[in-house]
Amino acid sequence: MPLPPPSSRIFARYWQQYLRPHWAAMAGVLALMVIDGSVLGVVSALVEPLFDQVLLAGSDRALRAVAFGFLGLFLLRGLVSALARTLTAAITQRIAASTQSDMLAKIMALDIGFFQDHAPGVLLERVQGDTMAAQSVWTALLAGIGRDGLGLAALLWVAISVDPWWTLVTLCGFPLLVLPVIAVQGYMRRKAEQLREQAGLRATRLDEIFHGIQSVKLGRMEARQSARFALVLRTIRRAEVKLAASRATVPTLLDFATGVGFFSVLLVAGPDVAAGTRTPGEFMAFFTAIALVFQPLRRLGELSGVWQVAAVSVGRIYEILDMAPARARPTSPSPLLVPDPADDLVFDDVHFAHGAQEVLKGVSFTARAGQTTAIVGASGAGKTTVFHLLTGLLDPDAGTIRLGRLSLADLPLASQRALFATVSQEAAMFDETIAENILPGAGPQDAQRLAQAVKLAHVSEFLPRLPLGLDTAAGPRGSALSGGQRQRVAIARALVQEAPILLLDEATSALDGQSEAAVADALRGGAGRRTTIVIAHRLSTIRQADQIIVLEAGRVRESGSHDDLMARGGAYAGLHRLQGTP
Repeated sequence: MPLPPPSSRIFARYWQQYLRPHWAAMAGVLALMVIDGSVLGVVSALVEPLFDQVLLAGSDRALRAVAFGFLGLFLLRGLVSALARTLTAAITQRIAASTQSDMLAKIMALDIGFFQDHAPGVLLERVQGDTMAAQSVWTALLAGIGRDGLGLAALLWVAISVDPWWTLVTLCGFPLLVLPVIAVQGYMRRKAEQLREQAGLRATRLDEIFHGIQSVKLGRMEARQSARFALVLRTIRRAEVKLAASRATVPTLLDFATGVGFFSVLLVAGPDVAAGTRTPGEFMAFFTAIALVFQPLRRLGELSGVWQVAAVSVGRIYEILDMAPARARPTSPSPLLVPDPADDLVFDDVHFAHGAQEVLKGVSFTARAGQTTAIVGASGAGKTTVFHLLTGLLDPDAGTIRLGRLSLADLPLASQRALFATVSQEAAMFDETIAENILPGAGPQDAQRLAQAVKLAHVSEFLPRLPLGLDTAAGPRGSALSGGQRQRVAIARALVQEAPILLLDEATSALDGQSEAAVADALRGGAGRRTTIVIAHRLSTIRQADQIIVLEAGRVRESGSHDDLMARGGAYAGLHRLQGTP
């Protein structure tokens, strides 16, 4: 069947990167498929002696030979088929695992803006759905080339050896299928692309519903969410039906051509047998060969649909793998670029925009080493953007962020992020033990560090109430813990790190007043001589900061200590009045 060049180029890359490392095992599968396919040709060849020497001539010797021949062929085919399926499954899983690992690594390396444009459900479908769809193509190709291709060739050889003219008459309708098949291939590809996109929307809807199930229940939104999900399912169902119909079109066209061929050959071969110029055994061998051609020919016709569906998924895989971060960073630290934790952290005329919306408009301030600097402001002032810029989730459009004289943009991302121990508003937990959430990969040598962080963050207060203490599973997204407990675990995770800068984004937002005061003291104690930057929404938490930076509409409006700013009666004092903070 004709295959479009773009698909061929995509699969050439896929072969080079993921299939070629397994070429030896794939060659083994191909050899088994060749044996499987050749059996059909031998079976059809045995039909002639079955009729002429056994049924008509009554030869007992020929009967035993033909009987043992059929038995041996089908035993061989069964064994070969089982081995091929097992080996195929092993290789398939390795290829899928390798592809999914590469995609996850690439996705995690992309900028935070990528995740703002791509919902988690869409990415899940890219990593899982596309890789599973793509891996099916090589198994179909091996089966097509090995089993079906060789089987088709062997059966046609038997048919031609009986009578070339009969064979030509049988196949006369197949050249007429070329143009319709090309048209059907293009339609299948368009429907496959639509289906992959809709599958991503389905995964997104499920992710949002399950993640926000409490809001769904409290807001009585079950009917609305079910209706929205049903709309996506209806679109997928229609696309699936149209894709299935188009994939069935090629085998159907082959059926039509085969039917015409059988009709024609019966009209041509029947008189020859009746006239005695051909034996019944020859006719039955030919008829059996042509009849057996039907199944491999159908599978080869269906391979066209498999190819188009897989080509869409492979193309979507490489859309991800070919993505590059918006701004290139060095991959390894230079010996000359060694940050000094004793240096001040400086924002120097930093600008940043989300698309056409300018978020930071020349922000400049200095966070003194070993001191606590708080950043406050109304919603939308740019506080979260400052957090993202410090941790390398975003890069400035203009201006520099320096640690002493060293620009953070000159560091590899891993080196920049190693400068910060962070606690954000969303205390992200993983479905692992509490100990693993605090210090991943902790061993016996880390027991003292872990115990100290647990104590400072007041995690030790609720551990006795858990069945396994630190070995208790946190549950999916930390669902086995309360909001306050999750926040304390996140604080312990920051305190156990040896980063020189402690970066807190409303770290005590999920705690009650008493716990907040205790953890705030713990954070101050855990900070030690570290530089601490606090992004605060509740102003009551940053009274003791050495310096408070007030952001307003992407600019630094004022800065100073709590007492100084309150005495001025400016923006900071206004925020206090709005929050009712004394």
